[in-house]
Amino acid sequence: LNGTNFLTWKEQIDIVLGVMDLDHALRIDTPAAITAQSTIEQMAVYEKWERSNRMSLMIMKSSISVAIRGAIPDSNDAKTYLASVEEQFKGSSKAHASTLIMKMLTTRYDGTSGVREHIMMMNDMASKLNGMEMAISEGFLIHFIMTSLPVQFGPFKINYNTEKEKWKISELIVMCVQEEESLKVERPDFA
Repeated sequence: LNGTNFLTWKEQIDIVLGVMDLDHALRIDTPAAITAQSTIEQMAVYEKWERSNRMSLMIMKSSISVAIRGAIPDSNDAKTYLASVEEQFKGSSKAHASTLIMKMLTTRYDGTSGVREHIMMMNDMASKLNGMEMAISEGFLIHFIMTSLPVQFGPFKINYNTEKEKWKISELIVMCVQEEESLKVERPDFA
């Protein structure tokens, strides 16, 4: 974590801790401390949580730059520590969402990369916004992508708009790639 990559960092932390089966401390509340009256089962639950908590804290802290780590209130509880990190970056998430929205609004397919890459990039931005609780439906995204295509796709857009059935993103990609290939054959000056 370096200040500009919070969402990516959190996603990677979730994956690493989940794959290593160390996210237990993030998923459940702290169990009761072990006492002389604790059962074997209670001791096992606490020990699993304690190991998960300790390892989660080590992994999280080691992946945060020293300058940022100093600004985060320390905690011996992984769930609390992660919440503190999230609190520090709440404002930057809003700024990132604004940046993504502006990028989506201004992105147009220019023929340099390929229509598949263009659609996947737009879909990725929408997924990131959905992850920030800014829902973009698949239907809206498809219409939005269609408006980002150049005039050469005009007949293709008209054809889509006259169809009764709605496409999924995967279908849009297939259809647009076919249209792009067709345009390249018909018009060598295209892309």
